[in-house]
Amino acid sequence: MSKKNTKNSPFVYSTDPNFLPPTTDNSTGGTPEKAAQNIKVIRSTKHRGGKAVTLVENFIGTEEEAKEMGKELKTFCGTGGAVKGGEIMVQGDNRDKVLNWLHKQGYTAAKKV
Repeated sequence: MSKKNTKNSPFVYSTDPNFLPPTTDNSTGGTPEKAAQNIKVIRSTKHRGGKAVTLVENFIGTEEEAKEMGKELKTFCGTGGAVKGGEIMVQGDNRDKVLNWLHKQGYTAAKKV
């Protein structure tokens, strides 16, 4: 039986003695500009009993920033939701509202998928 890779690295084994796995931290000094982030707004019903949710994917930032954005989006849309695994979920099909809010906040590269 094999163990799952807990570090989320695509590398399992290397014979190179000087091998260093790629780092996932943002070494450029923080969150990139809002206009440079390619955020996707998606409607999904997978594993939710047919209920629709709006997902905000590809947000680059800290977990606290994602939680703050999720809180503001839920307040703006007047619905519930959650922030899990780097995704922001807003209950219901609120793609237009979420996209308008993102554009007002400066995320001009955000698009509805």
